[in-house]
Amino acid sequence: MMRFSTLMKHPADWMTGGAEGNGVVLTSRVRLARNLHREPFPGWATKERRVAVLERVKPEVEALPEMKDGFSQELDGLTSLQKQVLVERHLISREQAARGEGSAAIVSRKQALSLMINEEDHLRMQAIRPGLALSEAYELVSSIDSQLEVNLEFAFDHELGYISACPTNLGTGIRASAMLHLPGLVLSDHIGQALQAIGKLGLAVRGFFGEGTESLGNLFQISNQSTLGESEETIIRRLERVIEDVVSRERNARLKLFQDDPDMIFDRVGRAYGTLRHAHVIASKEALNLLSLLRLGAELKFFPEDTVQACDSLLMEIQPAHLQLHAGKKLTPEQRDAIRAEIIRTRLQSLHPPVMNEKQAEQDWEDPLDTIVEK
Repeated sequence: MMRFSTLMKHPADWMTGGAEGNGVVLTSRVRLARNLHREPFPGWATKERRVAVLERVKPEVEALPEMKDGFSQELDGLTSLQKQVLVERHLISREQAARGEGSAAIVSRKQALSLMINEEDHLRMQAIRPGLALSEAYELVSSIDSQLEVNLEFAFDHELGYISACPTNLGTGIRASAMLHLPGLVLSDHIGQALQAIGKLGLAVRGFFGEGTESLGNLFQISNQSTLGESEETIIRRLERVIEDVVSRERNARLKLFQDDPDMIFDRVGRAYGTLRHAHVIASKEALNLLSLLRLGAELKFFPEDTVQACDSLLMEIQPAHLQLHAGKKLTPEQRDAIRAEIIRTRLQSLHPPVMNEKQAEQDWEDPLDTIVEK
């Protein structure tokens, strides 16, 4: 099994824009919740029972072919900083990070798969893929589910489906979500309307770090809420249809903004570039919002194509725990703001100013639209 430091040296493919045409949808994630038959849920179990479940489940997960040369660690063997880094990478939940003895995190080498033992349920397994690829993520996690079910008896009821600690996960135990970058809808003040429409369809919209978090950098997570009474495929198909509709609205919003007020777009992207390239102190929230505008500029062909990937990597690298890991010590908020600015300046050092004269923009406008469309 790999060490924590090795895991950190290898960015996941979904972190660096690994999918073509993922201008709007950054990542797709599918999570399954499972519990062992006749075992109390982790929140109700004694420490001894949690440890017993861990000892039963962990070797089964580590033996999966997909987990070969992966990362496996009990939570009480990680520092609070290391746990926070895993939260920032979306590999474990904030709830899991708060747990210690009797809990573990197991992550595949390329970080496409991660499994949490004894979080809210005995087993939470998730797959993350770049772009709009919910079906691919489901196939990955479903394969692991089937393999584990050979030797582990999961709690299952013929009427209710898979039994979970929280009633909202009963049935399939599936939570499918996608992370979307929606600056067009935000800048044109249509985001409220779009989110309202999503809510009416029974889907949830959350911020960058999921439940209870705000949207930063114009990033929104859309996921299913119901898990009971429908098949996994039906849930995923409905979510994909809604996401495709949101992608279409976002593209239209960008096009309309560009046609109606190109100066405003030029100005926003240019200011973001200037600040990010030259700031020596920058707070997390400001950095995320400016990187969002830089990313929008890259999608509109104001910058070279690989700028999108640079922005996506930076979104992760400038998070507080990642910064402290980079520095090798605990940092005050002021120190974090200075190091964050330094990392961004270094990464964007060779990025030339945006080319944004209107003539060039008019010529290139059709191309960016094609690249923004989800395949």
